[in-house]
Amino acid sequence: MLGAVPALAQVPPPAPVSTAAPIVYVVPIDGTIDLGLAPFVQRVIDEATAAGAAAVLLDINTFGGRVDAAVQIRDTLLRSKLRTIAFINKRAISAGALISLAAQDIVIASGGTIGAAMPVQSGGAGKAALPVEEKTVSYVRKEFRATAEARKRPLQIAEAMVDSDVVIPGLIAKGKLLTLTTDEAIKYKVAEHRAENLEEALEKVGLAGAEIRRAQANWAEELVRILTHPVVSSLLVTVAILGIVIELRTPGFGVPGAIGLGSLGLILWGHWIVQLAGWEEVLLAAVGLALLALEVFVIPGFGIAGALGILGILAALVLAMVGQGNTTGLLMLVGARVMFSMVFALLLSLVFLRFMTHSRLGRRLVLDFGLDAGKGYASAPESDHRLLGREGVATSPLHPAGIAQIDGLRVDVVSNGAPIDAGAAIIVEKVDGNRVVVGLAKDKTHNRSE
Repeated sequence: MLGAVPALAQVPPPAPVSTAAPIVYVVPIDGTIDLGLAPFVQRVIDEATAAGAAAVLLDINTFGGRVDAAVQIRDTLLRSKLRTIAFINKRAISAGALISLAAQDIVIASGGTIGAAMPVQSGGAGKAALPVEEKTVSYVRKEFRATAEARKRPLQIAEAMVDSDVVIPGLIAKGKLLTLTTDEAIKYKVAEHRAENLEEALEKVGLAGAEIRRAQANWAEELVRILTHPVVSSLLVTVAILGIVIELRTPGFGVPGAIGLGSLGLILWGHWIVQLAGWEEVLLAAVGLALLALEVFVIPGFGIAGALGILGILAALVLAMVGQGNTTGLLMLVGARVMFSMVFALLLSLVFLRFMTHSRLGRRLVLDFGLDAGKGYASAPESDHRLLGREGVATSPLHPAGIAQIDGLRVDVVSNGAPIDAGAAIIVEKVDGNRVVVGLAKDKTHNRSE
């Protein structure tokens, strides 16, 4: 015991207990889940990790949205080393259910719901949603199952939210899609806790009194959400093609080309940020533009290069707008939308080039300038211009073309309209291109022998 005293004296004192409140970042997941939401969630998780936060809480109230956007958020949550919490207040339907299942903890408010995640295809404005292909249902079903496996949640329940063919005795019959209420979610171990507000949710997961930092999307993320909207994307395609076509039809490089390339760049940049577009789409669009320029500036007419250039741009735009889990029907729908935008842009360009050249703005954008002989732009040699106003003799009848002798030179000339006999005195009245126009010289005649 006496020998152990020096060793005990060297034991370091216990580290001071930190009294600082834990930090929790709160991310709102409300409204429609779109492509711009994924980079926002990724940024908040990165910031929370760098700040040493205790957790990131997703405040969820959504009827769903894009499957590919939900898959990106799901992947981000599963990769995160930071604790993630889903607070369902009041609903996590469709894509929202997948995001919730990817969180480590699920807390659900009274009167909440989670489920009903069968993928559907939009039927357009005012139309009902359309069913999708079986392979898409299978894909989304496996995404839900894999997510449930990763978080140790009931696998069949996750699958039944997607596929109406999944039967769970006592819970869901064949042909029905599963949606759980708050009590059911807790009973079947989909959710761990019930809470009525954010503070109570944090208390239930052991983070009572935490410092809450509410995250907001920045301007760039809001811009991405706008640029990836289907209507805005179609409008940008029209503007891009319109600007490029007008630029190719006019000399030099100016405003239309800058607007066209800028619009094309915005489309690719917006979809690059949300991980839909990659280097393949960018290179495909660049090759398409190069082929189109080659067809216009180098190769006469319009042929294979121009057609391949248009197809390259079209393919790049379509591929940049589709993501994981998209059906063949949706792919064709996006292709048709892009094609319609391109055709509409071509029609607009024809109208612009036909009618706008007469307006003040159009004259600034399109070259509409004549190079006439009166301003010195002519194909005639300089020696012909020196003949203007000089006198000579018609050495052959001018009916109306013939030969004249002017300043000792033999010159091909035409009369100004009236026939001129050989030997008549003439005067050069006009030089227009390669035409030397002469008329009778007043009160002067010459003998042909002269």
